[in-house]
Amino acid sequence: MNVETIEVKVLYFGAAAEIAEKREEVLNLPSGATAYTAFSHILTAYPKLKKRFENSLLLAVNQEYAFGGTKLKHADELAIIPPVSGG
Repeated sequence: MNVETIEVKVLYFGAAAEIAEKREEVLNLPSGATAYTAFSHILTAYPKLKKRFENSLLLAVNQEYAFGGTKLKHADELAIIPPVSGG
């Protein structure tokens, strides 16, 4: 059985970039993957990110805020955005 894959560019912002120690990477995911599929992969790859921000990270697909069920397509861009504080 041949499973198609897609490539998704992941962008890390703020503290998420510090934890991942990179600003971007490319994930290979199965065709039909969702933002949650990618998010789960990222949290597994970066346990410190999961520990610190699991319930407060925002996701954006192609510069639009997204929910976990958002379907990803080849060459989509997924942004991982931690909470921002300031005054």
